[in-house]
Amino acid sequence: IFTGFAGMYVAPGSLHPLVFIVSLFAIAAGAGASGAINQWYDRDIDALMTRTKMRPIPAGVMAPAEALTMGLVISAMSVLLLGLASNWLAAGLLAFTIFFYAVVYTVWLKRSTPQNIVIGGAAGALPPVIGWTSVTGGLSIEPLLLFVIIFMWTPPHFWALALVKNDDYTRANIPMLPVVAGARETRKQIVIYAVLLAPLAVGPYFVGMASIGYGILASLGGALFVGLSMKLYRTGSDKHAMRLFAYSIIYLFLLFLSLVIDHTIISYIIGAV
Repeated sequence: IFTGFAGMYVAPGSLHPLVFIVSLFAIAAGAGASGAINQWYDRDIDALMTRTKMRPIPAGVMAPAEALTMGLVISAMSVLLLGLASNWLAAGLLAFTIFFYAVVYTVWLKRSTPQNIVIGGAAGALPPVIGWTSVTGGLSIEPLLLFVIIFMWTPPHFWALALVKNDDYTRANIPMLPVVAGARETRKQIVIYAVLLAPLAVGPYFVGMASIGYGILASLGGALFVGLSMKLYRTGSDKHAMRLFAYSIIYLFLLFLSLVIDHTIISYIIGAV
């Protein structure tokens, strides 16, 4: 939701504040709806994993049919709302995102390939593109760069957690990378993705989306991400895996927060001049 907000906020142009809020709400509702469908389909394996066994369906709080109905109805309403409030290109992207996460990732990729997180990460990377498009009505290199940043961030972020929760995925027979390729190969892949991600995260500065201040912060944050990844590769400890996982969340948040702050400062300076 925050990356969707950032995409809307830094996009050229403007929306009426009410339209902005309604559009962001539609993106949030679509994300939640796809999560509901995911939990309906995954209720069997969720019941087997300690990380997910207290979710509403396996915990007996909600009936599966209710969850599916809620997910489908809110999905349709969120797409319709975004189309009416903003534009139909943004609504189409939201519909594609919901479909990709709920069907392509959840139904197909998650249980069939260790690359589930890599390919499926596209769904989580689309909100800033949807946000940007809801303001501009079109696509350009800037939102695609934001997409690539989140896309490359997702595997090392999730694999760090998967290393710690490997027993869960093994018990549920989910082919996560640590289950299929082992912990050492997973740690190696985390380092590779971190090294590729770090310069990409500085990209908004090079394409003119942000100032040198953002570029410096993104460089420092990326260097720390790589450092923590290499530390995990050397030690292989759960402590360092969880440290990387926690930092990855902070890192992505700070990247997009920096974009928002940078855009605010630049807009203020331009307005003052």
